[in-house]
Order: sequence, then C-alpha cells, then structure tokens
Amino acid sequence: MLGGHLLHGGDYNPEQWLDCPEILEEDIRLMKEAGVNCVTLGVFSWAVLEPEEGAYDFDWLEEIIDNLGKADIQVILATPSGAMPHWLTQKYPEVMQVRADGQRNLPGKRHNFCYTSPLMRAKIKALDEALSERFGRKENVILWHLSNELAGNFSDGACHCELCQSAFREWLKEKYGTLEELNQAWWGRFWSHVYTDWEQIHSPAPHGETTVTGLELDWRRFVTEQLSDFCGMERRAVAKYSDLPATTNFMDTFKNIDYNRLQKELDIISWDNYPFWHKEKDEVPVAVQAAFNHSMMRSMKKQPFLLMESAPSVINWRENNPVKRPGMHMLSSMQAVAHGSDSVQYFQWRKGRGSYEKFHGAVLDHKNGSNTRTFRDVAEVGKRLPKLDRLLDGTVNHPKAAILFDWANWWAVEDITGPRLDLDYPACVLSHYRAFWEKGIEADIVDMDADLSSYQLVSAPLNYMYKAGWAEKVKMFVENGGIFVTTYFSGMADETDLCFTGHHPLEDVLGVIQEEIDAPSEEFENQFAYAGKEYRAQRMCEIDHAKEGTEVLSVYEREFYAGCPVVTRNRFGKGEAYYLAAESDLAFLRAFYGDVFERAGLKNALDTELPCGVTVTERTCADQAPADGDAETEKHKGVVFVMNFKNAPVCVDGIGRWTDAESGTVYERKLELGAFQCAVLERQAD
Repeated sequence: MLGGHLLHGGDYNPEQWLDCPEILEEDIRLMKEAGVNCVTLGVFSWAVLEPEEGAYDFDWLEEIIDNLGKADIQVILATPSGAMPHWLTQKYPEVMQVRADGQRNLPGKRHNFCYTSPLMRAKIKALDEALSERFGRKENVILWHLSNELAGNFSDGACHCELCQSAFREWLKEKYGTLEELNQAWWGRFWSHVYTDWEQIHSPAPHGETTVTGLELDWRRFVTEQLSDFCGMERRAVAKYSDLPATTNFMDTFKNIDYNRLQKELDIISWDNYPFWHKEKDEVPVAVQAAFNHSMMRSMKKQPFLLMESAPSVINWRENNPVKRPGMHMLSSMQAVAHGSDSVQYFQWRKGRGSYEKFHGAVLDHKNGSNTRTFRDVAEVGKRLPKLDRLLDGTVNHPKAAILFDWANWWAVEDITGPRLDLDYPACVLSHYRAFWEKGIEADIVDMDADLSSYQLVSAPLNYMYKAGWAEKVKMFVENGGIFVTTYFSGMADETDLCFTGHHPLEDVLGVIQEEIDAPSEEFENQFAYAGKEYRAQRMCEIDHAKEGTEVLSVYEREFYAGCPVVTRNRFGKGEAYYLAAESDLAFLRAFYGDVFERAGLKNALDTELPCGVTVTERTCADQAPADGDAETEKHKGVVFVMNFKNAPVCVDGIGRWTDAESGTVYERKLELGAFQCAVLERQAD
C-alpha cells in the first residue's frame, strides 16, 4: 500500500493562488479537517516552474511541499508536459501537433505537443531531471505522476507532422522489412494501392487514404508506441535522481491509445473516473461501466491501482451535470476501493476562479469553505478510509474469470465496412460484463497478450481479430480444462486485418463452421429459444453449421436459416467452448451466463442470489493465509464489499454468517442495506 495507507486527497493547484497566502494556509487546515493525506502537485505548472526558457523557479513548490509535509500530507509530484507555456510555442512552433488535415495547431489547450519532436523531448527531459534532483528524495514525495491523460480529450492523440511521418515509415520498415511484406499485409493490390517507395506512405487523412484498414491499424499502433516511448523518456528522466515509482492517469475505455502497451512504462496504474451518476433513475448501467473500468485498471498489472481523479460533486463538461445525490459520493468512492483501488483522489481540491474548469466540482467551492454538503461528504470518506488500512493492506481482487477487451480488436472491428457500420465494441463487451456484475462474479479485463492459465472461464465477445498466437493460447486453455465463450463475428481476420481463409482458426475448439452473416434491420429480426424461453436474435445473426459432436443448445426459429445453431457447446480436451452465433439482449445473457457460471463452479463471495442493483467484490492476499492463531491471520482473510446501487433499501438473503468489518455487527442469513450503501464484511470465524 503506497505510503503505508489508503490515499485520500486529490489534484492541488496552489500555483493559482500564490498571491493569496491566506488561502494556501487555509487549504492545509481544511485538508486536515477533511482527512486528506495526499495531494498531487505540478500537473499543469510548467509556466510557473519555468517562467522563461532555462530559468527554473522551484522555491514556491518546495515551500508548498514542506508545508504539506509538516501537516503529514504526502505528495504525488507531476511532470508538467500536459500543457505547454506560451513562451515555448511562440519560440518553437514545431513542438505543436499537426492535425490529420495537415494544419498545425495554434497554441493552447492541452496535449498539444508532438511526441516525436526532439526539441519537445529535450525541453521536458531537462525540466523533469531538474525536478527529480530537487524533489526526488523529499521525505513526503511518494510517487511521480508523468504528464496528464496522455493522448487526451482535446486531440485525437496523434501528430501528423513530417517528423511523425518519417518516424512512422521507419517503424514500418522495422516491422515489415520490405515493401513486398507490407503490401501483402495491407492487401495493397486492392484499388492499386501498392506502395513502391517508403516515402509514398502517409498517415490516414481525411483528404487522403482512409480505406486501407491495415494502414489504419498500424498507424494507431505507431501512435501508441510513440506516445509510450515519450512516457518512457519521462520515466527515465525522473529516475535520474530518484527511485520513486511512477504512474500516469488513464481514462477508461479510451480509444486513442492502447493502455495495455502504455502500462508497461509505469510502475503503478492510475486513472480518472467520471461516471455520469443520475443520468437516469436506474444507476446500474453507470455502475457497471465504472466497475468495468476499475477492473480493467486492476487487471493490467494484477495489483492495486490508484483512483487518481474523481468528482467530489458536479462535473462541468456535459449537457446536464447533476450533483451527486446523498450517499452516492461514499458509494462511488468505495466502489473504486472494492475493485482494487488503494486511493480515493479528486479533481480538484479547490475550484479555480476562471477558465475552463471553474465550475467543475471540487472539495472546496468558491464560497463557504468547509460549510458545504460536498465538503462534509468528502470528510466522511476521509474518516472511513483509515479504518480499512489494516484490512486492505496487501490485498487485491483475484477473479477466476476474465473478459477480453483488446484495443487492436476495437480499432479493427470499428474501422471495417460491413457487415454493419454501427458496431460498438465497448458496448458489446460491457453487455457481457453486466451479466457477471449482476451475479457478483468478478472478472479481470484482459487483452490477447494475457496469460489465461489462472482462469476457469474466459469470455471473448466480438473477438473479430485474432492476434498471432491467440488461437493457440485459447486452444491450450480449453484443452487444459478452461471454459471459453465467444460470439458471432469472431476469428474473422488476423492482426493486419487480412481475413482468414479455409477455416476458422479455432474451428475444432468451437465445433462450428461459419458460413454467412445476416445483419438484418428490426423488421427482419429472428428469434430462438434457450432453456425454455424465447429471445430475440437481432442486428447480427451468423449462419453456422455445427460439426459432428457439437451440442446445439438453441437454433434460429425464423427465416431460411431456421434450424441453424444459435448457441452451441463443444467439449475439447478437458474443457469446453461456447459459441453465440447471434446478438441478443441482456435477458438472454443473464440466463446463458447463469448456466455457464454453474458449470464453471463460479460463485460470488456471499454464495447467494443478489437483489437487483446489488453486487459484491472481494479483496484478498495472493499468498496462502497463515495458520490459525497467527497474528497476521486477520489481515490475510481479506474482505467482501457489498454495494447497493439502488436509491432504496434492499435486503440480501442467504448470506451465512458475516461480521461488519467496521462496526463489528454480526449478520446471519441476511444483510439489510440502505440506499446507495456499501457494507464491508469479514467472514465470521467458525
């Protein structure tokens, strides 16, 4: 556990208040009142840290860090590359990004720098090393925060300048070796798109090439590599005088960059969580999305992550921005911890007076100091987290199931033309994940490079692309006793988007032969029966044939392909594989996965049916629990979080005997939860 305890605090921007010493003094007093033990400094401070080229001013920052240290508040220190000062862009306009249309950006906003630019790299490297030398061994500085939301929300994550074009061509040369190999991988003879000189290759552009999907995929991969290399450069710079770990803040299912690649440059995963609570009366869809994102961040390194940013109340950038209703701030904070976070951090501590985010929620508003509902909600979290330090130290979630979410597959499946133009890969995966969430079955979120050996069940919805080695990995997983689930439009193409020919790479494992894909309008929807109930077959209806020995659990009931399989199960080695040939609805996924969980022997931590809106997670130590009587036994037991996302009381029945980890109350057979309540339970000793 970083810093020896759960972190509570958030993004602090004292450079905006250097002319108001009374506010800086009040900040620390109120931080203590709110139970804040850690803040992030310097995220957007470049213009103040280096007010003119080569002239560093760190004294103000050191004073802030020292004052925080006197108050026992730890610091996550950022590198400020997320936003450039105007002196830099005025003198060196080449550091700014060039858009896909060929126009160079004007100064301003964030993430507006070229990741390839040697000058940009030299400037931020020098500043990072200076920060490392000055602060890298400060007692209360515990973590480096590299840049901010890389490839973030004010750009598409890519620079198309000539430096980047040249670097892209060199990257392609290293990957393919020859133009002949590249042309084959990109199927260049189509429309005579054969490259005869490396200089002919250009990034995808609205006024140029956008129809070669192999080019699109490789460009996205290159952007990820270039950005990851930039992050790695910053990591090495701060490590020059410091041995502190490093992170950068991710953003949920963010399409611009493959986080599974970027995470390799980091020691700790952190991310910024801004769910749209109260968008509708039913909070469950938003809760499922947030849980999925938390699980994805935890899964990248199979270790606790940090919730780096969250809104203590309102958000400012949506068309409507509701404040958090009573109880939701505590619940959403505990949800992060329940899924593996060792922190609850906010953006931001104090609202700024001007510019873009002045109405974004903060712990402190423009007025009223600590006398606000938001401050009191934050202070309640600040009181609760220290009580969980002992229980959660050394723990993380260890699911026995995994769901595939792969960035390259995402890029590929949404860039192709056909069989539908409205494929939404994250939404598809999320619909499958919800069936897990509702049952309280935890799942890691993994990509095709992951090790599957620790799982009993792996689900791979809409797994259109098969990376090299993926089919072999799945085959071994099933052969050794695992259960594999996949769907329509899976195993269609390789990692350069060339369609497989002859047969499906996992035909023997899945036990089905693909023939056609019907992508009907609503007027031509099909239907099928599963376990005695009727369900819709909609949007994507794959026409398949079962191989000999494959169990057909359901068939289409309409159209010319009535009788063709919709749900199949095939035994292979010691395990089995399921194939879902049609897109259906959540009602079907609930029924289907309920049966699969039973066959896989997967149960939630309470081993009971959960009411609508309630889910559970469990954090335990990875190693074997000590023998009875050992003083460390309590720590190794781990805890179970029971969360109610309904704005109404619920009762969870059939739970056995549990102890409330915070109050000591013993529950037997049932647990009553209030609206938006999270209970933390320990198993009752026999």
